[in-house]
Amino acid sequence: MNARIRPLAVTMGEPAGIGGDIVLKAWHDSRQDLPPFVALDDPERLATFARRLGLNVPIRVVAEPEDAVAVFDQALPVLPVPLARAVEPGKLDPANAPATLEAIRRAVALARAGRVDAVVTNPIHKKVLIDAGFRHPGHTEFLAELAGGDAHPVMMLACPGLRVVPLTVHVPLAEVARRIDGALFTTVARTTLDALLRDFGIPGPRLAVAGLNPHAGEGGALGREEIEVIKPALATLRVEGFHVADPAPADSLFNAEARAGYDAVLCMYHDQALIPLKTIDFKRGVNITLGLPFVRTSPDHGTALDIAGTGEAFADSITEALIVASAMARRRRHG
Repeated sequence: MNARIRPLAVTMGEPAGIGGDIVLKAWHDSRQDLPPFVALDDPERLATFARRLGLNVPIRVVAEPEDAVAVFDQALPVLPVPLARAVEPGKLDPANAPATLEAIRRAVALARAGRVDAVVTNPIHKKVLIDAGFRHPGHTEFLAELAGGDAHPVMMLACPGLRVVPLTVHVPLAEVARRIDGALFTTVARTTLDALLRDFGIPGPRLAVAGLNPHAGEGGALGREEIEVIKPALATLRVEGFHVADPAPADSLFNAEARAGYDAVLCMYHDQALIPLKTIDFKRGVNITLGLPFVRTSPDHGTALDIAGTGEAFADSITEALIVASAMARRRRHG
């Protein structure tokens, strides 16, 4: 491999979850087809998990991320992040929470210094981190702080054939309509459209918009948010030159014919975005954070403590996350 290629940085995530399993499987099964990456992890944990899973994955400790590229074909390169205690798959231990956070901090620092191409994060377990003193609502907010505090991150979920962006994320359904306003709508839409152009290489990107109400409000008969909030925001975006469609009924926006007419969908709430994506391609969904000064992707699944260490976890999502992150970083490098 070309030594000038920068690796991706992969964080350990929750040590007792499936993060180790899927990283080992991805390297073992697909390394010839993947961009080189370096795991920020405890090398003994990965070696132990490899033996448990029966995977022949040599672990190679590297001193610098740049060293990972030369060894990637022969071994899984690891920048050591020591754990406080040995890990039993499926059993949470708050003593190891500092290592989980340290892996994220180091990965972001390396990305911001230009020493890795992107950050690919394994799933974290928020409760065990909160029990250990973590004070962020989630992964994305922590990344935004590490980015310098000025970032306005937007969550995109993507799989081959569909990209969705939820306008509101972890919000009770009863509060969604109250949270949606013109400023939020235009900020999220601009970030999404800019990313489609810069990170996905789509000229003149087309954004579809899912209505909040059934039948997109049916002219106000089933709700007025489309008329009073969404359409004025769309008018602002069109004046700025963006290609955005009128709100459409969400129940007919995700069939194959409809998907051919746009590059991403701005949805109004979490499940409106994630249900179609996970139905279309559950295994290969990728979580992408837009609006950061570095590329960040993640598998679109959780820690799956119940199957950690069993070999049942599939590596499709992290494999796709690595491929997407590399492609996004390449486009950013080359403008």
